[in-house]
Amino acid sequence: MSFHSTAAQLVTLASEGGEHGGNHESLEPLVTGGGAFVILMLLLWITTRFNRDR
Repeated sequence: MSFHSTAAQLVTLASEGGEHGGNHESLEPLVTGGGAFVILMLLLWITTRFNRDR
């Protein structure tokens, strides 16, 4: 598969996705963002616990 055919398929896929508005009915932006924030803070806390050389 060449780069040009792959790019053409991705452009076609992206143009078809715009018909539905892009948002899923069950996804709440506040819950999604809050969940991502909590996960990132947990990863930051874990990283700082293992990095004792500072």
